[in-house]
Amino acid sequence: MSCRCLSPLCLVFLFGLADAAPGQPPRPDLSPWSEQNARWAEEVGRLEALDREQEDPEGAVLLIGSSSIRLWETAAEDLAPYPVIRRGYGGAQFSDLAHYAQRLIEPHDFRAAVVFVANDITGGPADKTPEEVGELFGYVAEVLRWREPDAPIICCDVRPAPLRFGAWREIQQGNAALRAECEKRPGVYYLDTADAFLRDGGAAARDDLYGPDRLHLSRSGYELWGELIKAELDRVLADRGDRAGTPSAAGEGSSHPTDR
Repeated sequence: MSCRCLSPLCLVFLFGLADAAPGQPPRPDLSPWSEQNARWAEEVGRLEALDREQEDPEGAVLLIGSSSIRLWETAAEDLAPYPVIRRGYGGAQFSDLAHYAQRLIEPHDFRAAVVFVANDITGGPADKTPEEVGELFGYVAEVLRWREPDAPIICCDVRPAPLRFGAWREIQQGNAALRAECEKRPGVYYLDTADAFLRDGGAAARDDLYGPDRLHLSRSGYELWGELIKAELDRVLADRGDRAGTPSAAGEGSSHPTDR
């Protein structure tokens, strides 16, 4: 093919194809968020350095997402006996998680995955539509499924937080889109935790479960969140015949779709 026929549009298309190995799900159009996605390159690089430095525990649960994952230093304790791999970065949105999904997910063997991202709808002018949130999560779920076809995936809802409670109605619409994407896919589960973080009949978020910034969880908030996630892990893994703390087939020599 002559180089003269490669228009800029053709080049974008060809490089997009080069991003995906055979069998990988097609990446959605992320161009509206390209500048934002580039800002996370250094942070994702630090997480990739952890992949080189640390050996993953056998039969682990992969935790990916935003600052609630990054700051969850007691995750291994709170989710015991499930071992964990924690790969979160502060401020994550589904648009950048989708952009970096293959790099964050591909290095790991995991028994189950938990996804939590809370920054796409916050009440600001740059908020995504619920449809955009759903589509982007759907792609992340497909990458997880490509990497570990038999591992259950848990998508946590965006919890009500005191700082963003003014946008709770819009956040609920985003949650509904996440739930709908989960319901399309066998083995992908939506975890609704909202009631546990609400007070006064749903009129406000519980301040006692959040730190001074009224956005990030306190220790008691993490304990509660961990209990809810662990209960869901118990449930979905029991459906597969797995027992808590027992490595599954995903942790026992599972093969990578591209024979890594």
